[in-house]
Amino acid sequence: MSSGAVEQNYAQNPTFMGIPRHASPRGRDLVVIGAPYDAGTSHRPGTQLGPRAIRQGSDLLLGTGFGRGPAASDIIDCADAGDIDLGPGDARTVMEVAQRSLQSLLEHNDAFLMLGGDHALTLAALRAVVRRHGMVAAVHLDAHCDTQPDVYGTEYHHGTTFRRAIEERLIDPRRLVQIGVRGPRVEPDPQDGARRHGTRVITAADVFAVGPSATARLIREIIGDVPVYVSVGMDVVDPRFAPGTAAPAPDGPSSLDVLEVLRCVGDLEPVGFDVMGVCPPYDHGGVTSLLATEVGAELLYQFARSRCR
Repeated sequence: MSSGAVEQNYAQNPTFMGIPRHASPRGRDLVVIGAPYDAGTSHRPGTQLGPRAIRQGSDLLLGTGFGRGPAASDIIDCADAGDIDLGPGDARTVMEVAQRSLQSLLEHNDAFLMLGGDHALTLAALRAVVRRHGMVAAVHLDAHCDTQPDVYGTEYHHGTTFRRAIEERLIDPRRLVQIGVRGPRVEPDPQDGARRHGTRVITAADVFAVGPSATARLIREIIGDVPVYVSVGMDVVDPRFAPGTAAPAPDGPSSLDVLEVLRCVGDLEPVGFDVMGVCPPYDHGGVTSLLATEVGAELLYQFARSRCR
């Protein structure tokens, strides 16, 4: 029988990377918040289970990563606020609930890292961030541009998020960089809608051609020193590294490529983050949720680095 002095990570109620749980955090540099939702997904359901799976995967990643230096939690003050209570209501109501919850976090804390959940909820996150910072730039890693018009008669869908964000003037399209785009097409060129607004689309083939370091340099040049929101759809990674996503697309960058691209974030002015699209029913062996945790850990560290410049 254990003495009770120390509990193993797997024996505790999981929080992201062991960050302390606080239901109503105040004065924190960054708050981790889950967004369990999948009604905006058109193909594979199950992303509502993503936040729990990511937290469970983080049992293996306490502390810091190789080569990162100090743990982010040693540099910035973080809390895990649990999950937004998102019931199975209509999409508009869900968006409003998520936006109010995230706005409340930003009234009392500096930034958040949202764990999803499908990518439709990034729109609610951007609405909340813009209420505090005004129009922002965005770095969007994804296999898809997510700039489609209404899908199946709904305006809130994981394929419409960035179209809505541009239309609502939440992000400056000239400072929106989309990385890793590829995959099946529902229209002749799904990138046209983004590029017509001045968005820079860096396809998966582009990343392969120039490499992740050059891609990161290009992001720095385009984004500059304005507030930026960073959104990572886990389907940006090739399915051999991340099979458990709502919309997998072959021929993507590797996990190492994506993590290297994200190392530029600490040179920017990040004000919010999300890691979306983990679909545990297809997450064989937990590798996708484990990688999502690593992506979240990298974003935490880059946020801490941006604060120390």
